[in-house]
Amino acid sequence: MKTECTKEYGAFQALGRREIVADFSGGTITSDGGALLLREVEQRTGILKRFSKCFIDYRDQKRIEHSVLTLVSQRVIGLALGYEDLNDHDHLASDKMLAVAVGKTDPTGMDRKSAKNLGKPLAGKSTLNRLELTPANATAKNTYKKVVLAPESADNFFVDVFLESHTKIPEEIILDVDATDDPLHGNQEGKFFHGYYKAYCYLPLYIFCGEHLLCARLRTARNDAASGTVEEVERIIERIRTVWPDTRIIIRGDSGFCREEIMNWCEDNDVDFLVGLAKNTRLAKEIEEEMALAKALYQCSGKASRVFKDFCYKTLKTWRWHRRVIGKAEHLPKGSNPRFIVTSLSAEEYDAKELYEKVYCARGDMENRIKEQQLMLFSTRTSTQKMHSNQVRLYFSSLTYVLVQALRRLGLVNTEIAKAQCDSIRLKLFKIGARVRITVRKVWVSFAEGYPYKEILSQVMKNIGNIPVIV
Repeated sequence: MKTECTKEYGAFQALGRREIVADFSGGTITSDGGALLLREVEQRTGILKRFSKCFIDYRDQKRIEHSVLTLVSQRVIGLALGYEDLNDHDHLASDKMLAVAVGKTDPTGMDRKSAKNLGKPLAGKSTLNRLELTPANATAKNTYKKVVLAPESADNFFVDVFLESHTKIPEEIILDVDATDDPLHGNQEGKFFHGYYKAYCYLPLYIFCGEHLLCARLRTARNDAASGTVEEVERIIERIRTVWPDTRIIIRGDSGFCREEIMNWCEDNDVDFLVGLAKNTRLAKEIEEEMALAKALYQCSGKASRVFKDFCYKTLKTWRWHRRVIGKAEHLPKGSNPRFIVTSLSAEEYDAKELYEKVYCARGDMENRIKEQQLMLFSTRTSTQKMHSNQVRLYFSSLTYVLVQALRRLGLVNTEIAKAQCDSIRLKLFKIGARVRITVRKVWVSFAEGYPYKEILSQVMKNIGNIPVIV
């Protein structure tokens, strides 16, 4: 009889006189115990349930084992936990903790119809990819891919979640618009080289209001950064005004969005704007005296100095009339640094300094939100061949952001990580070692004794527990 052994035995150096022996006999242990938090947020917001209704399911319902809701939940919670690729789900299909978070009634997977799937409560990659790879024009006649996303419903979903997150109607909101690069490394549809980013990429358009994501639109890189902005803003504002007709709305963006089409639309639709303005020789001449003063102040103090000028300006050909422009004359250790913004906001409301430093510069926080999606929630995994399916992937990343942001907004309040970004939330609250035991009547989750954020987790659970469950 052969002796059974594994390479793991004796693989570690001894601790003094104690031998270190390691194997894989610990039972059902997970590193994702905090996935339960996401389940609790879903139970109280219905975010995943509502988004799943944006799909049209042409499958024979009598023959399926994974509903659209469980597929969407598996994909999104997987992204939140750090599993960025569909390939990961071939291994995760047996994960009991994820099955509990997704809402599988039998997280052991012993209720599966096929013998080869017994013990696998979740879908593998070949089933999940039908959410992304189903063509937009698919019908019940298609052989395999029959789960079609309705883009209009998905777009409206993000705006509706934003509206419903407010307990009272705000007097004023600022919609931040921005474009960023999504590098491509294959032969994807819509692939173009972008001179500014010096790479083949997509150029997605994002629209946020504070931490709330309202739009994530995938676009080709051959168009202007502001391309399609009016259409997206018009759609969003129309939906907002049906609920908040008296709320003041301001559009804010960098100089890439200083386009006559956008400013004209704002002025014609009672929407204010505050956007960057690219410098030119006429603008530079306008603030020559202020630049000289800023330089003199810098030479006297040795510290960066700023002087602002408020003036009216009109381009030679493109603008239909004069508009208010703020010029920032700044001198730094590296030299002069002039900047300009154009706005419909009046001087009676904001002086030049306050408008630039407190209102316009606050748009920088939106860049952090985009980084969360791109670097932490994998929105750049647009590696499918078709642009439509890559847009669906962007929707899933956006949905993951909305779910985690709901946890941050509802659960992390009054905790030391109330403003934490998605990767910190994942590391501190989701990646918890736990043992999972499933009996007929209960699911036992025993967290690791050494978990260092017990008090925070308790506070988060208390915060979420105060919110009623959606029936």
